[in-house]
Amino acid sequence: MKFGGTSMAGIERIRNVAQRVRREAEAGNEVLVVVSAMAGETDRLVQLCREAAALHDPKEYDVVVASGEQVTAGLLAMTLQNMGVTARSFMGWQLVKASGIHGNARVDAIENALLDEALSAGTVAVIPGFQGVSGDGRLATLGRGGSDTSAVAIAAGLKADRCDIYTDVDGVYTTDPRIVPKARKLDAITFEEMLELAGVGAKVLQPRSVGLAMRENLPLRVLSAFEDVPGTRVVAELSGADMERNEIAGIAADRNEARITLTAIADRPGTVAAVMSPLAAAGIAFDMIVHAATHGEQASDLTFTVPRASLAQARSAIEGHKEAIGYGELLTDDSVAKVSIVGVGVRSNPALAAKMLETLAKQKVNLLAITASEIKVSALVAERDLDLAVRVLHTAFGLDSERAA
Repeated sequence: MKFGGTSMAGIERIRNVAQRVRREAEAGNEVLVVVSAMAGETDRLVQLCREAAALHDPKEYDVVVASGEQVTAGLLAMTLQNMGVTARSFMGWQLVKASGIHGNARVDAIENALLDEALSAGTVAVIPGFQGVSGDGRLATLGRGGSDTSAVAIAAGLKADRCDIYTDVDGVYTTDPRIVPKARKLDAITFEEMLELAGVGAKVLQPRSVGLAMRENLPLRVLSAFEDVPGTRVVAELSGADMERNEIAGIAADRNEARITLTAIADRPGTVAAVMSPLAAAGIAFDMIVHAATHGEQASDLTFTVPRASLAQARSAIEGHKEAIGYGELLTDDSVAKVSIVGVGVRSNPALAAKMLETLAKQKVNLLAITASEIKVSALVAERDLDLAVRVLHTAFGLDSERAA
């Protein structure tokens, strides 16, 4: 069972979590609980690090920001004990072996012995998410949203029957209900679809955790931490009544986009690599690459997107390599957004992509770039057109629910 920051925001909510955990334990289940820091606490700790030193040591940064989860783990264990449940807290560094960059480490292995001993004794194990220990014995954090990854990794390491992710929403919807009030909650969704939705803007699950669950074939459930209602199952394949679902699982909206265009770059092998290498070295993700060569010319334009928060850093990285790249102007636009259709139907039905483009064209939504993967088609649009694009696509693909808006 994994509980997010809003679930742990204060003692009353922690008591609510403890009651849910007790119910699972009393049903005869062996229970491990992974917790996030209280809502807003990690942001507060990050700000303290920035105030202490603008260029801080990432290892000490990890020590500070990991403390929020340690607090909630201890408080939940205390609360469970007060309810008569045998429980104890662990620290992430006792269980999770990690490697890579401090602040964004990756899980290598789970040390099972302590947890096996606790579970065998009927003890509920409470574990702070988001943290592990690096090869040199230093505490390491797994990046924002890393508690989801912790939960899935620990569940997979102990070969759990399933991993339940409790959040402030009651499941995975066909799109953001704040944009489309008629959005429907899905009973089930495949790992592939959830991974694509998470990667293009859906905030319900952290993409790394979904990818890990898919590799380990670990069933997930997304549930509300505040209501006792059925959630959404995340599974390898749909079966039974779920197979009758629409070919499109959902419409994703992502406002965290910025567009960069380099004009008059040399039209020769290696030019695009010369642009992307400095971005990769700076840890900046890039997406939706459009390389438009002009017939008969030796120069071309290159357009791509980066996360909006990384725009200034991306611009600096490219400008620092202008001579090596060779380009005319560097143009940026942070008033763009991405809309995507996601579903296993895209794999076998090319008409779905055409339907998406035709639907947007009828609404005179201008497309700035288009990309596609096996089960996803994404379009870059002006941010002012995003909500309209999501609404018309949601209706066009038959995803609207019966209930009134």
